[in-house]
Amino acid sequence: MKDLSTYAKITWCPGCGNFAILNSIKPVLSALTEEGFPLENVVLVSGIGCHAKIVDYINVNSFYSIHGRVVPVATGIKLANPDLKVIGFAGDGDAYGEGLDHLIFAAKRNIDITMIVHNNRVYGLTTGQYTPTSPLGFKGRSTPKGSIELPLNPLELMLASGATFIARGYSHGIELLKRIFREAITHKGFSFVDVLQVCVTFFDMYEYYNKKVYELRDTDPENYDEALRKIREWDYNSDASIALGIFYRKEVPTFQDRFLEYEREVRDRDSKIREVLERAI
Repeated sequence: MKDLSTYAKITWCPGCGNFAILNSIKPVLSALTEEGFPLENVVLVSGIGCHAKIVDYINVNSFYSIHGRVVPVATGIKLANPDLKVIGFAGDGDAYGEGLDHLIFAAKRNIDITMIVHNNRVYGLTTGQYTPTSPLGFKGRSTPKGSIELPLNPLELMLASGATFIARGYSHGIELLKRIFREAITHKGFSFVDVLQVCVTFFDMYEYYNKKVYELRDTDPENYDEALRKIREWDYNSDASIALGIFYRKEVPTFQDRFLEYEREVRDRDSKIREVLERAI
């Protein structure tokens, strides 16, 4: 396996769930290169937060965006060079707070990028404020008496927005993460992966998740209604069981496909107009 490590010193807290994501994505990228996909055609984009350091630790092309802007940067890179594999990394505050509108429209347009969200349900870098997926009653720096907001369900939101690949992973379970990442990256269309990435320092959820998680089996990821039912089993606030795996997958034309078709139609029309004008002259 190609070593994708860099000279950068890893500064995540011991036990951080980001290690699992790092140690899952590296072998997937290495395997893709061994199968013939050029490593120089991979671009990683990160935002602001503890998650963002991941691009320092993987020796491929990368781009640091500002807070909440991972998706538009990744979209611009992909549209500028459709041959690239563009993978975005964002935190839950980064993606579901500041960047939520971008995430929705990338799903709606079926932009051919992969978005991996490090969802620790807390702003870890800024030492413990609540995020859009923090549970009701979460006590942190900005909500010392407990949050009075219910969390959103990002998977349900992405399904409703038109994402064509939706999955959930967990930072205890590298083999499943590797399978999900590989499927997401090779899927043609907008791929969304929400990873329950535990922040041991400000919101240690390992014990809770270990009792609740199970892997999806014998489901049809092309069945929208079944995907919605499984996604709604756990709403990021209840004590229900938590499904992991691929919930939904559908093959439809991407934004690039539709744009190229539109561009051809415009060029054909312009060519016919020029022919008419030349004959008239």
